[in-house]
Amino acid sequence: MRDPFPPLPAGEGRGEGERSLRSRPVLYAAAAKTSENPQPFAAVFLRWVSVPKETNRITLEVSGLDADTLATLQSTNWPATNWPRLLSMFVEQSGAEPLPMSGAHRVEGGKLWFLPAFPLEPGLRYRAVFDAGQLPGAATPLAGRFTTTLTVPVRPERTTTTVTQIYPSADVLPENLLKFYIHFSAPMSRGNIYEHIRLLNEGNQAVELPFLELAEELWSADRMRLTLFIDPGRIKREVKPLEEIGPALQAGKRFTLVIGRGWKDADGNRLKETFKKRFFVGPPDRTPPDPQRWSYQAPPIRTRDPLAVDLAKPMDAALAVRMIHVVDSSGREVAGQALLTERERIWRFLPLQSWKSGHYTLVVETAIEDLAGNNIGKPFEVDLAESPTPRLEQKTVRLPFELR
Repeated sequence: MRDPFPPLPAGEGRGEGERSLRSRPVLYAAAAKTSENPQPFAAVFLRWVSVPKETNRITLEVSGLDADTLATLQSTNWPATNWPRLLSMFVEQSGAEPLPMSGAHRVEGGKLWFLPAFPLEPGLRYRAVFDAGQLPGAATPLAGRFTTTLTVPVRPERTTTTVTQIYPSADVLPENLLKFYIHFSAPMSRGNIYEHIRLLNEGNQAVELPFLELAEELWSADRMRLTLFIDPGRIKREVKPLEEIGPALQAGKRFTLVIGRGWKDADGNRLKETFKKRFFVGPPDRTPPDPQRWSYQAPPIRTRDPLAVDLAKPMDAALAVRMIHVVDSSGREVAGQALLTERERIWRFLPLQSWKSGHYTLVVETAIEDLAGNNIGKPFEVDLAESPTPRLEQKTVRLPFELR
């Protein structure tokens, strides 16, 4: 692993076993204290290294080991169970035993590394222990025990991150709504997200277990959009959760989706404020989207005015912008930008170049969804007591139009 950090000024980090991490860390190093017979390993040095662009994400580096020792540590003959005895990290607790931390060991770039599984928490004190007596070929278990400690300072909070939008944006949503999209102004932290999201009923009481709580959180690549599913068991008829607990949303009633201020962004700062989306629940929607009912407003040629398509009902905000395409008479996709307006009912397409006269086709992927998760030709929920709805087998639907 290439060391991407500049060295500390001469002498810094040596001669002490403990320092506090600076408020803007680039590199932190601390001399290793030895408790037993340090001479054979006098060159061993422990330091804490910050991971670029990740607040409080720290790795522990051990340098000074010879190439033969590192090669043995990398070999398949070195049991994985030996790693914790060789190099470990703990969270110190007042009046209690230190808690061992989980993480990954690796040999890279001529050094031994330990990467904790989670970022270090401000205000806590951490202790790292490297036991040279556990090295392969060590003459004695008392060959040298190196320790170093680190306290992560508590930084002043910069509460600037906000919830910028929640989709669907409409004030009236179907009883069988499938999901919400929550957009943030900055990247957010992962883990324990459901502690910060509540669905309240008209009496301002929390709805019991309304969401599908997934271990693998559904974030966009930039961690600025979260997909939040209503538990399908609270939507589909004749399934146990719906029969025993009832629907998460009830037609004719008002609800509030609350995003709590305690949720932290990727830099460890809480949200600037609590966000609330209030909405009314209408009847369930079990009718698949039908592109044959869509209408469009043709833009003038020789302009970059948007093509506007009325989708007949609100659609899934994320899927509609990437599952509807415009192609020209040669079958080439027209470059441009799609967006949804009018409470996600109107699809607008702004071309990169001016429109030309000719034949065009709107190509719609049948996997597109409305707010209740119904696809083209396929409802989200099938009532077995009713006549089955025929399924559309093709992957796209094509809607030709002409510009003059």
